[in-house]
Amino acid sequence: MAQNTPPTKHKKLIDWVEETAKISQPDQIYWVDGSPAEKKRLEKRAVARGFFIPLDQEKFPGCYYSRSSPNDVARTEHLTYICTKTKDECGPTNNWMEPAEGHKKAAEILKGAMKGRTMYIIPFSMGPVGSPFSKIGIEITDSLYVVLNMLIMARVGQKVLDQLGAEGEFTKCLHSRADLDVAHRLILHFPEENSIVSTGSAYGGNALLGKKCLALRIASWQARKEGWLAEHMLILGIEDPKGKIEYVTAAFPSACGKTNLAMLIPPEGLKAKGYKIWTVGDDIAWLRTGPDGRLWACNPEAGFFGVAPGTNTKSNPNAMKTIQKNTIFTNVLLGDDLTVWWEDGEGPSPASGTNWEGKPWNPAFKDKDGKPMLAAHPNSRFTAPAGQCPSIAPNWEDPKGVPISAIIFGGRRERLAPLVLESLDWNHGVYLGATVASERTAAAEGSVGAVRRDPMAMLPFCGYNMGDYFAHWLEMGTSVAKPPKIFHVNWFRKDEKGKFLWPGYGENLRVLEWIVSRCRGEGKAQKTPIGFVPAKDAIDLTGLDLPAGVMEKLLEVRPDEWTGELDGVKTFFDQFGAHLPKELTKQLEALKERLKTKVAA
Repeated sequence: MAQNTPPTKHKKLIDWVEETAKISQPDQIYWVDGSPAEKKRLEKRAVARGFFIPLDQEKFPGCYYSRSSPNDVARTEHLTYICTKTKDECGPTNNWMEPAEGHKKAAEILKGAMKGRTMYIIPFSMGPVGSPFSKIGIEITDSLYVVLNMLIMARVGQKVLDQLGAEGEFTKCLHSRADLDVAHRLILHFPEENSIVSTGSAYGGNALLGKKCLALRIASWQARKEGWLAEHMLILGIEDPKGKIEYVTAAFPSACGKTNLAMLIPPEGLKAKGYKIWTVGDDIAWLRTGPDGRLWACNPEAGFFGVAPGTNTKSNPNAMKTIQKNTIFTNVLLGDDLTVWWEDGEGPSPASGTNWEGKPWNPAFKDKDGKPMLAAHPNSRFTAPAGQCPSIAPNWEDPKGVPISAIIFGGRRERLAPLVLESLDWNHGVYLGATVASERTAAAEGSVGAVRRDPMAMLPFCGYNMGDYFAHWLEMGTSVAKPPKIFHVNWFRKDEKGKFLWPGYGENLRVLEWIVSRCRGEGKAQKTPIGFVPAKDAIDLTGLDLPAGVMEKLLEVRPDEWTGELDGVKTFFDQFGAHLPKELTKQLEALKERLKTKVAA
């Protein structure tokens, strides 16, 4: 078996690599060094083997197209397991498997799975190498697609091994695409062992093990143990006209505009004020208490793994500029002119091309039901270096992180939640986060309008019992001397005719401006049973032509509807049993009492 010499003296790492090679039987072992020359060499290999297709290099320099198996296009939550000693530790919102059973099933799938393939060893750091925030992982994989995506999404190579040294701690991340059979697809997390095993998939969230698997599921377990937070949050800097920057984190369930907010461009009406928006991260935040008693946040990722459909110059102009070079496009339309396109994207589609399934496509084609044939899969992706984003913060890789003034939660509610509200205090803010919910928007997802709860947007990503996760959030409020203020936003309130009341996108800066002013003790607010909402005229609407009365509708608090929500919250909380902190029950009861009082005019 050919291999390049291990570029490390870490005995446990070398032993694990050799042990894995004996089981999976690759033709050769290759240690990834992370150099630019290596990246070019591996890209050529990917093209030669048919995994990548180079795009028009004048229009898209350094960009490649990739297509996955049609049965392997998204995270498979029902095949994702937390393998802890007890089911109780895993909790009711995760799938549980006994560790011994998980290892046995994985070993059966991995036996000989890499025959005829190269086994790549990817040393990677989530967070800047050497930062006190950062965690090191080693991913073993037989997928060149995974290697090339990890080179974008994490800090990779020899510098990581040098930081690890001969005895450093690392997360074992073992991946094989195996035969891509769904029957052999498992994403297994062993938090007590600090290891992950993923088989039968090459899709990003299942195979780029530094992302959701390490940076959220394993990291959330470690964060509870070590006294910090690993969260599914963007990080954003808001620079005011005087040059002062306030940083916020925000957590939204899917389809709530998270990436768009992370790369927001100030609207024309506020540009005169001189605001600038700085992107620190679009998906994951690690938060630790700093020496000044505030929470500081770091983006552990080095790239963006974004959903393509719906990304255009109106929804996210900065993303469109980011992906013009050095980007991997997966499962979008490949035009015959070697360009890419997706639904609700930019401009007209190419006259013809090959769709995400590898089938010939043109705009007139229909599927078996007579509907337009999809060019791109709804979950098609772009993988792009974060440093290319026009709004990327100059200090986005600062090993100290950035200080956080506000934590923002949000959901998609047509009637219930106002445009923005501030929690009464930290514990009430935790309650707001724990009860985040969105209404379903498509029949394929279940009943349209049905409420899906997604606490802190972490439901699929919390690596342990979520009742204990809520308790950890409450404890953080007591351990942080100067905790951030907590807010809730809802860009999706509609009028009686079903039309959105708020224009969203760049206009959301107007809401962020109020949030920042509240953090500074300046913004005007009105106390309601559900928290503080902006006082009349507290949100600057300069240059925004909203019809009369719309702002009042956006900020209206309807106690009867909030009271109607309480039974659903209680049912959701009840599943956690004794693991639910008593404080959240107290918050629920206190809200019920407050809702009996009249809302101030």
